[in-house]
Amino acid sequence: MSIRHQRIWVGIDVGKGHHWATGVDADGETVFSTKVINDEGQILQLIETAKKRAEQVRWAVDISGRPSALLLALLVAHGQAVVYIPGKTVNRMSSAYCGEGKTDAKDARVIADLARMRRDFRPLELSIELQYGLRMLVGHRADLIADRVRLINRMREALLGICPALERAFDYSKRPGLILLSGYQRPEAIRRMGVKRLTTWLARRAIREAERHAQAAFEAASAQQIVLPGESVAAALVRDLAHRILDVDAQLKAAERDITSLFRSDERSEIIESMPGIGPILGAEFLAIVGDMSGYENSGQLAAHAGLAPVPRDSGRRTGNYHRPKNYSRRLRHVFYMSSITAMRMTGPSQVYYRKKRADGHLHIQAVLSLARRRVDVLWAMLRDKRCFTAEAPEVATA
Repeated sequence: MSIRHQRIWVGIDVGKGHHWATGVDADGETVFSTKVINDEGQILQLIETAKKRAEQVRWAVDISGRPSALLLALLVAHGQAVVYIPGKTVNRMSSAYCGEGKTDAKDARVIADLARMRRDFRPLELSIELQYGLRMLVGHRADLIADRVRLINRMREALLGICPALERAFDYSKRPGLILLSGYQRPEAIRRMGVKRLTTWLARRAIREAERHAQAAFEAASAQQIVLPGESVAAALVRDLAHRILDVDAQLKAAERDITSLFRSDERSEIIESMPGIGPILGAEFLAIVGDMSGYENSGQLAAHAGLAPVPRDSGRRTGNYHRPKNYSRRLRHVFYMSSITAMRMTGPSQVYYRKKRADGHLHIQAVLSLARRRVDVLWAMLRDKRCFTAEAPEVATA
């Protein structure tokens, strides 16, 4: 008959097809260690097994993304407490355990021990529909942007084999140049069209300042009379890539509409968007990372998660030596950094604060990061008090 413990900690090494779960008791002894298929039935069986072995069960995972979606949804639905332990922390701690090899069982044991010994890991209190929906949409948008950059680079490289002057004439991250290349890629064809007919052709495709763009294309084409080797093949490739980039642009617009719609379905969206520099896209990324913010006791913890709170590196007689932490969310830091870049260009307290830091001798990046840290405090207070942003400080109530 198995012993029923007062409390156990279950560490789960998350995988796509299966997970490995290891439970340890208060003394660090292994209670069970088992492979669990990423299937609802087996995960529910794991939950029941753990609940039978202890009065209280604490769960810990090393991945809070899509591979763990089913696992976390079932744990939250059954009222189980779950904490997230970063993979880097698990990897560093693995070297302190016997054996040099890496196995799922060893990683699960490390995760369980870390959850048992430390109480500072962020709990996962998930709003499943909103947070996972935003995560998927934000991730999809990031993939589309990466695809777009890759396609543009390939197109520009192919265009160099046709007409270097035409490659320099346009910013192909914008629509006019892409529309032009979707129809005309060779200098001879552009010269044959002429400025007037090319202007009409671009205007029919809703290109603003069509005459200016047509003139730029014609001048670039007129600068080269020679036909380069492989021009016909390169032209077909450029045309295909231009159409694909335009298709990606349409998908990006649709993804951003979906992100905005889902983000604004949350009651906090109005508060977040009221802060200068944060729109629906950055706001959606913020909620996708922090969820319901129950894992942050104060604004300092949120700043630490974003890598905006320095940590000490003291040794011997050296004290007060602070540096940027190594373990933080790059995406969350990006949200606050980009919103600060936008806000400092707008008339208001963010611009005043940035200019003050620059006047004090801070470099540009130092001033922006200082502003980002300040904005963490402001956003935290806004969400805590359920108050939209105002340029004036709120009045302090007096007795």
